Amino acid sequence: MDAKDILGLPKTPLPIPQEKKSRPQKDSQRKPDGISREVYALTGGVAPLMPSIDVSQLKRRPPSDEKITWQWLPFTSSARKDDLQLYHWVRVVNGVPPTGDYSFAKYNKSVDVIRYTDEEYEKYLTDPKWTKEETDQLFDLCERFDLRFIIIADRFPTHRTVEELKDRYYSVSRAILVARAPSPGEVAGHPLVKEPYNVTQETERKRALSMVLSQTKHQERKDAEVLAEAKRIAESRMAARAAEEPDLPVPSDVGPESAEGAVGPGDTISPANVQAPAAAIAPSTSVIADNASTLASLRMLRVYLRTYALEQMVQAASSSAGLRTIKRVEQTLQDLGVNLKPKVPTKAVCAEHLELRKEILTLLNLQKQLQYKEAEGSSFRDGSYGDMPGTAKRSQRAADQDRTFVPDTISFGVIPGDRVVKREQKRKGPGRTSETPSSPAGAHKRPRKMKASDL
Repeated sequence: MDAKDILGLPKTPLPIPQEKKSRPQKDSQRKPDGISREVYALTGGVAPLMPSIDVSQLKRRPPSDEKITWQWLPFTSSARKDDLQLYHWVRVVNGVPPTGDYSFAKYNKSVDVIRYTDEEYEKYLTDPKWTKEETDQLFDLCERFDLRFIIIADRFPTHRTVEELKDRYYSVSRAILVARAPSPGEVAGHPLVKEPYNVTQETERKRALSMVLSQTKHQERKDAEVLAEAKRIAESRMAARAAEEPDLPVPSDVGPESAEGAVGPGDTISPANVQAPAAAIAPSTSVIADNASTLASLRMLRVYLRTYALEQMVQAASSSAGLRTIKRVEQTLQDLGVNLKPKVPTKAVCAEHLELRKEILTLLNLQKQLQYKEAEGSSFRDGSYGDMPGTAKRSQRAADQDRTFVPDTISFGVIPGDRVVKREQKRKGPGRTSETPSSPAGAHKRPRKMKASDL
């Protein structure tokens, strides 16, 4: 017996519905080839930041038919001249050891020191400060220590400075090259002939370097102050020179002469006519100032790209113009088939490109002034012709004024008391009037607004 028999429950279990939570299906991602499962699990399926290594570059397992062993074998190096035999571990495939020279022998580099004969020395290389034995010892040490002149000066038997050793070696090598060449032009491009060693300059350089390294903090601070003051003076002189000689000429079409020529002898000069040319003159002055400051900043750089200078000059020339004007200039350049930036930015091309931009900007300014003058002239004509009688426009305006501003005669003389009386009459009903005396006609405050029924 079990608990179900005691409780009298049927032995068939009742199905209990259980709601299973829907789990989102995981996107099955296949592990790339050549990567272990543990390494791929660390990434979490996220794409790597760096590009993955190509499968062909991964370490491949050797074929099953190859048998690889490591053996302790002897070897010799071509870099040594004593045929010394040493041993190292070597990877052997199928019992066949590798052949060839030692793999690190290629790093044994040596300097090719030029040698001379006794006849050449007697003919080209004699020097009262050097004997033949000292010169031979110098060249032997140069070949032994690969032109490491600090070590050569330490091993040299007599007391010679590094500069003296260098001067003797390079002068002898240059003289041998020139003497052995059929013509001097064949060895003119050789480094020893093209750039001869200057012992005086090298000595002065080391002396100046030792002076700089032996300076105290106070001397370094004083030198820095002197350099800063010299730089400030140079910059101020460049700015003054740039201000005295501006490269941008003042346009003649926006000056006072053009402003006076725009007004005829019979025209009337109004304040509006004077403001427009004055507004046109002001940008030219600001453009000249911006251009002068740009030139001064470019001269301070000393070295700069011509494209950078062109961009700075374009910005200085367009500083007084708005964003819409600059876009119109660029659109005009595109309509003319001109690139916004020159493809070959030579000095002449950049100058012509900048001059074209200035001319387009001047054209747009003149068009704007023309539109301004035409609008002003049309408004002036409308105002002067309206005073003449018999014109339709004037009669229409007079009718509109009569309709709008001249109120009905009944509205004059109405005061707030009359309005109160009318309200009381409406409350009392028809037939009942008030005997309140009317107010005088001159006591009104303002006329009432007209309604559509009054017209």
